[in-house]
Amino acid sequence: MKKPNTIILIFLCLLTLQVSAQRPSPPAQVTATVDGISVTLDYSQPALKDRPFGTADFHPYGEVWRNGANEASWIELSDDAKINGETLPKGKYSFFVIPGEEEWTLIFNSAWKQWGAFSYDSSKDVMRVKAKSTKSDSYSERYTMKLDDNGKGSLNWGDFSVLFEVSK
Repeated sequence: MKKPNTIILIFLCLLTLQVSAQRPSPPAQVTATVDGISVTLDYSQPALKDRPFGTADFHPYGEVWRNGANEASWIELSDDAKINGETLPKGKYSFFVIPGEEEWTLIFNSAWKQWGAFSYDSSKDVMRVKAKSTKSDSYSERYTMKLDDNGKGSLNWGDFSVLFEVSK
């Protein structure tokens, strides 16, 4: 009688692991090689679900945001790189933002492994740069980061796109 109970217990454990692995905001990763520099962006993709971004109902403008969902987003550089003209040293950083209607602040913080922005500490910021928010040509229900091998990057959600550039 113990053998069937053990099998049922194992089955339930595996089922629980499978369900917990299916996040509402799936993980995503973008990699590019820009001027010989390997760049990786790691984040999760929340969906808008008709929520108005930038309002008190759903992440207000002017407040630090984890730049995705779940764990804080992060960026890793194989060598020093410029982001919008400012030098970010080689390494791995959490990638936060402060959204605005026309301009966003991109924040690169030395504490790269953390959940959300709950323990965000601005004293650990390595660099902050401004990025322009524009109206996108297409609608993106899920938050999506893009970066190509020419260094052109964007943060895309709903009908907006925040543009940034990575270079040597």
